[in-house]
Amino acid sequence: MNTILRRLSIAGLAVATSLGTSSAFAYGAGDWFTHFGIAKVSPKSDNGDFDAIGVDQIDVDDESGFAFTLGYRFLDNWGVELLAAQRFKHDINLDGTQMASTKHLPPTLTLQYYPLGGTDARVQPYVGAGLNYTHFSDEKVDGGSLDMDDSWGAAAQLGVDLLIDDHWSLNAAAWYLDIDSDTTATIGGESYDTTVHIDPVVVMGGIGYRF
Repeated sequence: MNTILRRLSIAGLAVATSLGTSSAFAYGAGDWFTHFGIAKVSPKSDNGDFDAIGVDQIDVDDESGFAFTLGYRFLDNWGVELLAAQRFKHDINLDGTQMASTKHLPPTLTLQYYPLGGTDARVQPYVGAGLNYTHFSDEKVDGGSLDMDDSWGAAAQLGVDLLIDDHWSLNAAAWYLDIDSDTTATIGGESYDTTVHIDPVVVMGGIGYRF
């Protein structure tokens, strides 16, 4: 009898320890978190034309830089996250020749769903949808001036956290951003209008921290 009780006590202690560890490790409601790392902004190919000045094709080049996010889980399976970054500078090719450039900030807010939220699963995938705002600055074009209007558009997100411990994780995420900018080039005193369709995929890899 003593042997049986001893074994039951050991088993009970092991289960209690396991449950306590799982509860502490689980990511879920009430968590604040951040991700930070390197992001690559890859605009779609063929970003429009500028027929008014004889340009058949506009191409916006890729660019990489530091980015970070701040998020909050208001339920085990649901949260919100804001993407922020340093200003990205993009060279702009007109009919294959680099003749313009711009810088932009693309803050993006998404509502996220975590199918494994609130569990002790170390792999935590998520999907998100939301809104992007892009601010353009320092626009330049050879032989004139360039003005690109700010953009509002939809955003979609896929991501995954690989949990290391109660606070740290590895993270990979990707966003699709709907970015269209009404653009005016002023050359020789004349102004010409077009719309630049950037619509990039943003891919970010880095680490995360839960507060």
